[in-house]
Amino acid sequence: MPQLLLEIFSEEIPARMQPGAARDLERMASDRLKAAGLTWDALTTYAGPRRLTLVIDGLPAATPDRNEELKGPKTSAPAQALEGFLRKTGLTQDQLVERDGVWFAEISSKGRATTEVVAESVDDIIRHFPWPKSMRWGTGTLRWVRPIKRILALYDGAVIPFEVDGIPSGAVTEGHRFMGAGQPFAVKDFADYRAKLERNFVLLDAADRKLRILEGAKAVCAAKGLALVDDDGLLDEVSGLAEWPTPILGDMDPQFLALPPEVVQLSMKVHQKYFAVREPGKEGLAPHFVVVANVEATDGGQALAAGNAKVLSARLSDAEFFWTEDQKVGFDAWNDKLKDVTFHAKLGTLAERVDRIAALAREIASLVGADAAQAEQAARLSKADLASGMVGEFPELQGIMGGYYARLAGQPDAVADAIRDHYKPQGPGDTVPTAPVTVAVAMAEKLDTLVCFFAIDEKPTGSKDPYALRRAALGVIRLVLENGARVGLRRDAFSPAMASLEKGHVQRAVDKLAVETELSAFFADRLTVLLRDKGQRHDLVAAVFALGDDDLVRIVRRVEALAAFLATDDGANLLAGYKRAAQLLKAEEKKGPLPEGAVATGLPNQPAEETALAFAAAAAASAVDAALEAEDFAAAMTALAALRGPVDAFFTAVMVNSDVAEERENRLKLLGQVRGVMNRVADFGQIAG
Repeated sequence: MPQLLLEIFSEEIPARMQPGAARDLERMASDRLKAAGLTWDALTTYAGPRRLTLVIDGLPAATPDRNEELKGPKTSAPAQALEGFLRKTGLTQDQLVERDGVWFAEISSKGRATTEVVAESVDDIIRHFPWPKSMRWGTGTLRWVRPIKRILALYDGAVIPFEVDGIPSGAVTEGHRFMGAGQPFAVKDFADYRAKLERNFVLLDAADRKLRILEGAKAVCAAKGLALVDDDGLLDEVSGLAEWPTPILGDMDPQFLALPPEVVQLSMKVHQKYFAVREPGKEGLAPHFVVVANVEATDGGQALAAGNAKVLSARLSDAEFFWTEDQKVGFDAWNDKLKDVTFHAKLGTLAERVDRIAALAREIASLVGADAAQAEQAARLSKADLASGMVGEFPELQGIMGGYYARLAGQPDAVADAIRDHYKPQGPGDTVPTAPVTVAVAMAEKLDTLVCFFAIDEKPTGSKDPYALRRAALGVIRLVLENGARVGLRRDAFSPAMASLEKGHVQRAVDKLAVETELSAFFADRLTVLLRDKGQRHDLVAAVFALGDDDLVRIVRRVEALAAFLATDDGANLLAGYKRAAQLLKAEEKKGPLPEGAVATGLPNQPAEETALAFAAAAAASAVDAALEAEDFAAAMTALAALRGPVDAFFTAVMVNSDVAEERENRLKLLGQVRGVMNRVADFGQIAG
């Protein structure tokens, strides 16, 4: 079947926008073509420094003919309903068909040429493309990330004729800006297009560009006995900067290796897009770098390397200046500056935030086995580097520089490490600190953020989370779980954080109970997301959280045991029995209060199955209580499993709604006891099944 090839050729597209642009092009093209009734075999998009490309294989020559019947209002419906249906269908009343007192519209339409659909779709895509930033140029009204130069549009080898804001479609494209043929060239299909681009020094696929960068960088390093410092983020970015990436090894002044390696590497990465280099088997960096050029220089890149080395030296000289000057200032002066820096208009200054974090870190220290004095000291120094010259120049180094400066100031390693790592974990892929002092400060920092912004009603909404509160909550959860910290959220985390907040600067009355309740629900949601990513069911988390427990370690253990239990036949059948009992009890509760008191076991003519379930429920209650007290949740599930047989037998042999009132009340008490025993382990009513 025919192939569609589309290329939108423009001036340079920022590297950070290219992956999203490829996804948006795929989504927008798919939506529009599917809406027209088209199908295809394969759709692929590509993004590069100067072009967005779409190729679709197996696209039919026309949309299918359409025969559709729409059901309308009844013939007796008000006139307004009929008028609305006619407007919707574009028909007149005499064109409708009446069957069984209902109006029907029979709509038939011939298929449209695919080229016509594509032309309309491309125009719409270009005019509504969701660039984060766009610009207008010339005298037209079109907006695009950078000025569009050409539109290549081929279907089955022929040009699809259209124009967008004066830019006509065609069959030509361009190669590399400097190394290409210098003239536009025509292409016939995607294979021809890709081959000719490569002959003109353009690698279309970002994956190919990454591979060329990685292999070339490792090769130039290996030639000098060096090794590349891997940086996937930088690799992604640089692959969007060059159409024909050519790695070149450059030299830097060895004196700059006296700077912290993070400073050197960040300066290379952020400002110059260079890869750092190391010597195999040695710590730290080597006095070299890898720059990715967009040309193959005739001198092997020597001039490019020398020029880039000069630029890097200038950058690192600035960093060296900040490093030296910062050591003359110190923490006291930086903390004084924080008194004049507003954290949030409703939450006071950064200095007040530091006071809150310090108080909270001292409270948390005993829960995680940390020295309280060191935890408080680390917290008091944790934000100071925000006022330093180095962090002012490189905000990404906050915390890291504080750790270096703390060591130089003679602080204990535990304090310096806590300052360095207290922002961790910052995302799902980040490591979780394990040093007790660091854990205390990291938890305090995140809890203060959460409690503060919930207290001033700045909670996440939908997809918006400007203060990264979801990330902060997930960070607390990971700190607790991966360190096995026994922390009760309300008692040990929220309440102390609220107490610190109340002593500070909050320009509104805070409902402590409401905030803690909202935070508990928020943490339940975040824990659900975390466990779901690990394969656990969301309803099991809800069932355990419903018990009111807020010890995350205990909650997770209970969820894991519950999941294992429900995966067995005993668990699945007992859940079904619970649901049946709960439905009966719920129906009775609507009539009035359920009977209370002990379950009788010696009633006249009492079925053996009823007696057996009464004894089994009592035994299970004792066993479950003992297991829960010992936090042996597997044993608690085993105790519940013993109920499976008696429950099944009871429902098979016993009529709950007996005509004898004494029998009916006793059986309702028994079902209530079974429900109560099971609900001590989890709220089984919230479990699907």
